[in-house]
Amino acid sequence: MISFIYSAAINGIDANIVEVETYMSSGMPVFSIVGLPDAAVKESRDRVVAALKNSGFDFPSKKITVNLAPADIKKEGGAFDLPIALGILASNKKIKKESLNKFCAAGELALDGKIRRVKGILPISLSLKKHKMDGFIVPFDNREEAAVSGGVKVYPFKTLLEAVKFLNGEIKIESFKYNAADNPEEDFFNDYDFADIKGQFGAKRAAEVAAAGSHNMIMSGPPGSGKTMIAKRISGILPVMSFDESVETTKIWSASGQAFSGGLIKRRPFRSPHHTVSSVALAGGGAYPKPGEVSLAHNGVLFLDEFAEFRRDALEVLRQPLEDKCVTVSRAKNSINFPASFMLVAAMNPCPCGNLGHKEKQCVCNPNQIRKYKNKISGPLMDRIDIHVEVPALKVSELTEMSFTGESSADIKKRVIKAGNLQSERFKNSKIYANSQMSVKDIKKYCALDNGTKSILKNAIEKLGLSARAYDRILKVARTIADLDSSENIKTAHIAEAIQYRFFDRQ
Repeated sequence: MISFIYSAAINGIDANIVEVETYMSSGMPVFSIVGLPDAAVKESRDRVVAALKNSGFDFPSKKITVNLAPADIKKEGGAFDLPIALGILASNKKIKKESLNKFCAAGELALDGKIRRVKGILPISLSLKKHKMDGFIVPFDNREEAAVSGGVKVYPFKTLLEAVKFLNGEIKIESFKYNAADNPEEDFFNDYDFADIKGQFGAKRAAEVAAAGSHNMIMSGPPGSGKTMIAKRISGILPVMSFDESVETTKIWSASGQAFSGGLIKRRPFRSPHHTVSSVALAGGGAYPKPGEVSLAHNGVLFLDEFAEFRRDALEVLRQPLEDKCVTVSRAKNSINFPASFMLVAAMNPCPCGNLGHKEKQCVCNPNQIRKYKNKISGPLMDRIDIHVEVPALKVSELTEMSFTGESSADIKKRVIKAGNLQSERFKNSKIYANSQMSVKDIKKYCALDNGTKSILKNAIEKLGLSARAYDRILKVARTIADLDSSENIKTAHIAEAIQYRFFDRQ
């Protein structure tokens, strides 16, 4: 006897619907799984047998063949345990097989019959919106994630036995509905607030400009000057993610198996990989491509501390995502695109010892060491970073000032949101949403300069020897500064401040 039920295989951050066919016949007892399964799927045989027996069902002593179609798509992970178990029960007449045909199921089985959480539920749920199915059977812990899309009825279960009783009509449950109010945004300011940072008014202003226009930013300064503190607080002043942005981000995290609470990620991601990270872990890839750190930071912040300590090949893979806002991973069989629209925030020391330019400590590095240290970051990569800012060491008097109270992140965020609203209105009929994404055509349209301002910029370009890309970056940053000032036109003060944010070029 043969039975059918649907499941899905994750391909990048999308899901391919898989038909789970179970055929049971007389003959020597054999349990085989075909259809390009990986090791984890093959091991489901032992989990399914134990789960069925411990749920009160006899495992049939027959020849059982499970086919995962289409056969040319690689299947991996434990999510096929549940549909395989249901298919075997249907073939053994323990479930009405006609009740399975319109269902999709995904879940890993414990040996005692419990259904465990699996990754990739949201991509599967989104793909099911295109198919006419009665429902999606999921682990209880994945219920919110599965219901986010709202395009399919979600039926969550804690055990295999509960799912079987539901399919046989012995119990009735309502489909689960996702309620955004049950998953409120966490208060970021309780942990990281700009009010905690003493001094560094220039760097904090640069961080505000970067957040307002979604500009990439690099900070240079000695150890302990506050670079990391500033970076960790930037995601807290970014505008709240829209529902579509939350779904995009959650989809990536779900497909890669990252842990998150609730059904939807509402706080903008902040990713901070160690400087020993490989190029594949940073950009994504592998034999079966998975999203990297740049994609996990989608719609959020990617913070690279000790920027000059990263491997050269790892840094160079940032070029494409910084320019195209996506990563393309090509393999012999297929090519996968991972979204990577993130804000890069980098921090580095001015030299290997970190004391170059320090007012109280002496640098012990020779010129060759300093040059070699800075040359780890290529010119084309540095050109893609809009804002360069120096973060000097704090004076002892600034550190010991106990009554200091800086401007709070909540106040800064209000200005950032106000500037963001101006950009949303400006680009409402285009595919971009921030000044940093403007094309050359957009720059000509929205960054017009008067003769005096144009002369100042021309002199700066000649003295600093800036590239054409750096020229465009200055105009984009100046447009953001003007938005923060609620100015329709870019003024002299705006362009002068934007030029000051090219610290490495001034050096």
